[in-house]
Amino acid sequence: MPDTNGENGNGKKKRVMFIYGTRPEAIKMASLIKRMQESDVLEPIILVTGQHREMLDQVNELFKITPDIDLNLFKPGQTLNTLSSRILAQLDPVLDEHKPDAVLVQGDTTTVAIAAIASFYREIPVIHLEAGLRSGNIYSPFPEEANRKIAGQVTALHLAPTQMSKDNLLREGIHESIIAITGNTVIDALLHTVALPQKFTDPRLTELASSDAKVLLLTTHRRENWGKPMERIARAVARIAESHPEYTVVFPAHMNPVVRDVIFPLIKDYPNVIITEPLNYEEFTHLQGIADIVLTDSGGVQEEAPSLGKPVLVLRLNTERPEAVEAGTVKLVGTDEDVIVEEVTKLIEDRTHYAEMAMATNPYGDGHAAERAVAAIAALLGVGTRIPDFGAA
Repeated sequence: MPDTNGENGNGKKKRVMFIYGTRPEAIKMASLIKRMQESDVLEPIILVTGQHREMLDQVNELFKITPDIDLNLFKPGQTLNTLSSRILAQLDPVLDEHKPDAVLVQGDTTTVAIAAIASFYREIPVIHLEAGLRSGNIYSPFPEEANRKIAGQVTALHLAPTQMSKDNLLREGIHESIIAITGNTVIDALLHTVALPQKFTDPRLTELASSDAKVLLLTTHRRENWGKPMERIARAVARIAESHPEYTVVFPAHMNPVVRDVIFPLIKDYPNVIITEPLNYEEFTHLQGIADIVLTDSGGVQEEAPSLGKPVLVLRLNTERPEAVEAGTVKLVGTDEDVIVEEVTKLIEDRTHYAEMAMATNPYGDGHAAERAVAAIAALLGVGTRIPDFGAA
């Protein structure tokens, strides 16, 4: 194992390589990168795989992050196995060349699992940001549940967002000494972004934001919802649009044609439905801000929308983010058409129920997750000490 006591032999800062490839990873890495850039003892090296090309670049631009290394691995239609093999083959010589003191990965993408394995094989300590999330079903979400468990097996420091996440790791035999509860860095990014002036490039959203219309925000893309489940979601949304014309449904469409080909035909002809191209993170954050109800299968939205006081109905049967479900601001509704319609209608017509969900406490963070994470990383590398965990009395 590399020596991690004190500074490097040449007196330079300890170098931490951030490896990420998708927009959600970039969002949750951003505040941590910015915080580490201010450190006297740590230096970030930014490597992107380009798993999500355009959306990844938008986030880096928003937070003024310039990658040091870009593997540019994205190819349309590539399989998970093809992507995995390409990441491993191209990342290994980079690790050999730069020899970072640690590698940091975030969440549960293919980039995370393969980068963690590649780093472990090079005997480089792995730091897992947003560690410990578990749905309990290795096929749901697929392949994310397996990816985060694979990464967890070779991780030297688990940065868990909540106590529940830490408890999951403890049940799997992870020693408490290598777990830090930081809160979720997505809240750090969210609080930074919502403070920026609101602006939309789509004039329909600009008009919507200045109106009194009620807004239902829909996002859906998860692999396990492809096909019939997504068709049921679309049919439910069509029924809601028809029965509640006072609501405008906004659907920022995922680029994947598997999603578009199912959703578009069923909702595109309703006058109170707006379908947009994918929004950059800044615009999407502001769209969440003007929404009244959120329908989603996204993990990040489950964390962000509650921070903005928005009731969230999750289009899944399980979630690796149960904290907000327990708090009451998120509800699992699955993909049954009738159930979705019933639950949205209840939020629309029962204002007491709406208020109970909208005003529930968000358990995911306080905006200081990056600060706690940097302190824990410095402690791991022998150049600093930890600060109290998120939620500690």
